[in-house]
Amino acid sequence: MSYKNAVLDDQTLRDALNGINRKFGEHIEKVSGPVWGLPLIDQKTKALIAVALDVANQGVYANSPFLAHVDMAVKQGATREELEELLLFCCVYSGVNKCAPAFVALNEYFDSPDANADSDSEQ
Repeated sequence: MSYKNAVLDDQTLRDALNGINRKFGEHIEKVSGPVWGLPLIDQKTKALIAVALDVANQGVYANSPFLAHVDMAVKQGATREELEELLLFCCVYSGVNKCAPAFVALNEYFDSPDANADSDSEQ
């Protein structure tokens, strides 16, 4: 389910952004869309960077973009193991207190029935 542009090509994401607020969704598409479309860094790497920046900049809290970026990374081919290693790496530079809730959220993401149904349908 990989996209050429993980923001502009993912209608589910765009609908979610517009669901927060239509003007907000349009703004994110105008600002983030072109950056995600730049050619030198692949979409999976950009999504992993976004996950790391979420942890480093603000940590994980209710309604943070962390799980949206995790979902983007998974759609681009990132595995649970890669995301776990990324969070361990973030522990060194962002701190354990920011990474602990990220691990909890990551576990909930992958252990949810929806995640298992998605991974079963791809096999």
